[in-house]
Amino acid sequence: MVSSDQTKARCFVNVPFARLCQELQYILDNRLQPEIGLEGDCLYRYTPAEFAEIAAALKAAGLACTLHAPFFDLAPGALDEEILRASRAKLGRAFALIKIFQPASIVCHLNFEENKHGYKEEAWFANSLVTWRELLAVAAGQGVPVMLENTYEREGSRHERMLSALASPYARFCLDVGHVNAFAKNSWRDWLPRLSPWLGQVHLHDNNGQADQHLAPGLGSFDFRGFFSYLKEEKLSPIITLEPHSEAGVWESLIALEEMGLFIPQQ
Repeated sequence: MVSSDQTKARCFVNVPFARLCQELQYILDNRLQPEIGLEGDCLYRYTPAEFAEIAAALKAAGLACTLHAPFFDLAPGALDEEILRASRAKLGRAFALIKIFQPASIVCHLNFEENKHGYKEEAWFANSLVTWRELLAVAAGQGVPVMLENTYEREGSRHERMLSALASPYARFCLDVGHVNAFAKNSWRDWLPRLSPWLGQVHLHDNNGQADQHLAPGLGSFDFRGFFSYLKEEKLSPIITLEPHSEAGVWESLIALEEMGLFIPQQ
């Protein structure tokens, strides 16, 4: 069994930036490596100096981080030019922080929704491709991979098409297992091995298959044992991020991984 210290060293934990500022000492004392959420207004409310102060504190403590770019209300493939411009501008603010935080990755949402974009998919794809090419150039220039995460997509064809078109070792896939369970309503086997060549990160949380509950692994219905067995068999070592939405959930998630004896790839 992996000890909690080892497990923490091999995982990241989602923390919104505002909360990271408020609870920085707790994060440092407990040696939690944050996946820093940049949702909401934090990209407008905080200064570069304030972001740099947090980055310096993490670095001084020997803690790595990842970034999670904003996605709420954004449309990186929008057909409306003003919405597209606003989406790219906000994502650009997030990517500008790569130089400050030097993260292990930056996670973004592809944001394809069949009921919205399926009618004009080619136009959506063309605009999305331009968006991600521009942002990928920023990240790749600093050696940081961009992880395109699944949200409401029901299967992996759009991610496969986008990643193939980007054709870069810095363009990768983030499998969010909770979203597979709650939104796609299928199995990780419907996403892998199709997207295994691009798999660079995994978001771990659980649910009952009806809502995105962000429970600790094992408290819902996702097949964690089968999933981790596949990673081990295929010698895949994605970045692991735990995504509980409560403080208690952080420790429940770490304990769950240890009690289930799951394979945790070395970062």
